[in-house]
Amino acid sequence: MNDKRKTAAKEGSSAATSSSSNMHILFADDESALQELMRKELPRMGYRVTVCPDGITALETLKRERIDCLLVDLHMPGLTGIEVIEQAREIRPEIEAIIMTANPSTETAIDAIKCGTFDYLTKPTRLADIATLLGRVSERREGKRLFTALMHRLKRAEGNNDLIGDHSSMEDVRKLIGRVAPTDSTVLIRGETGCGKELVARAIHDQSLRADKPFVAVNCGALPEALIESELFGHTKGAFTGADATRIGLFEVANGGTLFLDEIGELPLAVQAKLLRVLETGDIRRLGDNESLHVDVRIVGATHRDLEQMSSEQTFREDLKFRINTFELRIPPLRERIDDLPPLAVHLLRRHRRDGVDDQLFTPEAITELQNHQWPGNVRELANVIEHASVLCDALPIGVEHLPAHFAKQKLRDDLVGTAPMSLKELEQLAIDRSMKRHNGNKKAVAIELGVSLKTLYNRLNVTSETEAA
Repeated sequence: MNDKRKTAAKEGSSAATSSSSNMHILFADDESALQELMRKELPRMGYRVTVCPDGITALETLKRERIDCLLVDLHMPGLTGIEVIEQAREIRPEIEAIIMTANPSTETAIDAIKCGTFDYLTKPTRLADIATLLGRVSERREGKRLFTALMHRLKRAEGNNDLIGDHSSMEDVRKLIGRVAPTDSTVLIRGETGCGKELVARAIHDQSLRADKPFVAVNCGALPEALIESELFGHTKGAFTGADATRIGLFEVANGGTLFLDEIGELPLAVQAKLLRVLETGDIRRLGDNESLHVDVRIVGATHRDLEQMSSEQTFREDLKFRINTFELRIPPLRERIDDLPPLAVHLLRRHRRDGVDDQLFTPEAITELQNHQWPGNVRELANVIEHASVLCDALPIGVEHLPAHFAKQKLRDDLVGTAPMSLKELEQLAIDRSMKRHNGNKKAVAIELGVSLKTLYNRLNVTSETEAA
């Protein structure tokens, strides 16, 4: 290589290295001189490279190694460059490809476009042109990655995803998140259903060094057992009935970022064994594939189940329990931090409404009713209650009358505790009187609250009227 070519290669190398992100390139060409040149020069540009002498060897390499970009000659022994690219996309649909040819033509360009080629180069090719083109490929891959991460963030619920509440237990959770987030440690989040485990997982991701990479969440308990393995690890075309195309799994989607396995205790034992292998080696294998792929994924798991008891019952692998429990976070239920309910309620209401942001959002009576509730469904139940109230409330503030009917029933039960002994008819009449007063005589609303038909309510009211008249 003469001095001019060396200078051009050096300039192209410095431009590419800044954005290469250690991209792995497969170079395939039957010219030995070009093979040797690429084996030396591509690493100088900042790329990893695997060199192959023909299309068949290239395809075999693709099945063994994780390749990001193909740089292939159009005419090679065994398989053409276009055939290699087409079959490569069966294995890795997201792979980028560049074709080199000594005989460029319109037909060549059309064929290259049809098989999804990023671009093509004419031989003899300058190293500076290769470096520039690979730099563009790397920038495109980075753009796709950032777009994926952005889309995951946009799919989050509206509003601030900060952990709401000043209770000491939540302060402890925040401190622990701050300690573990910058590491790559596997985290297990424990807590009752609906207490905000995914929100904590997102906080860990957002405060980690992977914050600009994808955060992928999957509810293991919501997936049919027959599809869990395919969903997590992907599958090749024809791996099973209905597998009409190769599909990448969530581990590959989350590569470089965080995979949140919610309800990890629901995983079947066979999938638990494969998950353990991924945690130990970082290698995954698609269904129907004989070769492994390496992924860089941080695992955050969550469960409301007692994994220790499950281990003793041999429904959850003990070795996996130890592996995922490198760092444990326990999320307190809402009833244990009930003082946090008012700011939580305001936060959730502002997701649904923009009116009255600076005005009173809840009446004191409504807040009292909310704080007296036991919240078996935790924050998720509170979110549903607030959404229900928001729909019923035409103008803020939200009052007791906007809360679901079971709150009124609970209040009635609480009011009756400690009263003097009463007959069943007296209790029934007391319930009707209080509900009528609460709804300003609206009989339809009273019937809905008491869980009876309107006809039944009229019958009870008529009996009462007749009794009073007598």
